[in-house]
Amino acid sequence: MLLYGDYHTHTTYSRHKHGKGSVLENASVAADKGLKEIAITEHGFNHWAFGLRRKNIPQLQEDILNAKEVTGVNVLFGIEANLISLDGDIDIKEMDYEFLDVLLMGYHKAVSTVTFKDKVLLNWANAFDAIFRPSKERINRNTTAFLKALDKYPIDVITHLNYGFETDTIAVAKMAKQKGVLVELNGKRISFTEEEIEIMKDEGVKFIINSDAHTPEKVGEVNNGLNLVYKYNIPLSQVVNVDKLPKFHNKRGF
Repeated sequence: MLLYGDYHTHTTYSRHKHGKGSVLENASVAADKGLKEIAITEHGFNHWAFGLRRKNIPQLQEDILNAKEVTGVNVLFGIEANLISLDGDIDIKEMDYEFLDVLLMGYHKAVSTVTFKDKVLLNWANAFDAIFRPSKERINRNTTAFLKALDKYPIDVITHLNYGFETDTIAVAKMAKQKGVLVELNGKRISFTEEEIEIMKDEGVKFIINSDAHTPEKVGEVNNGLNLVYKYNIPLSQVVNVDKLPKFHNKRGF
């Protein structure tokens, strides 16, 4: 069982030293570990602490091309976009599809929202999710926002679902399957119950195993996801980057 690609990695283009290494360093580690592909997926533009700046896109594109040539690893340009409204808006514009190979989407707290109401009900309401159990109303609201995002955008991967933002996992996973969206098994955090994993497996939901690396040495480190696949006997046909390369909505090719 071989990991062919890691599609959630960060570099110094995620601001304020959130990512620690360069594109070339991430790709070099991937090559050393036998990976065929990686994606550089900086935080979306509305993340006020760590988000990629649009003015840096040309230099990032150049670094990606250089890393491909030097390492032989296919390096994709991705974004880990942020949910920024109750209506399912994310921080991607139509023009961004011109450079994107893969579009990830997840929830993060430190983002600029569309309206003040979104800030209150998305960011503030979920700020202490790990301490206080969310109400059914909040879970329904969170779930609806995710479902609307999946319906609006050509999202490829949902990252760390339920981390800091609890949803109706099965409703989101079923919509993801319908839209051809992958549910991530994150290298650092997986926030699913045993029952939810079994149901997703039985429903035929497709998974992708990623590291969420913020340092080069963590690229390709996906034991958290692999162990879950082994433990619950998830068919490899439902894991898109083991023993094969995945196909993405936005992938423009080599």
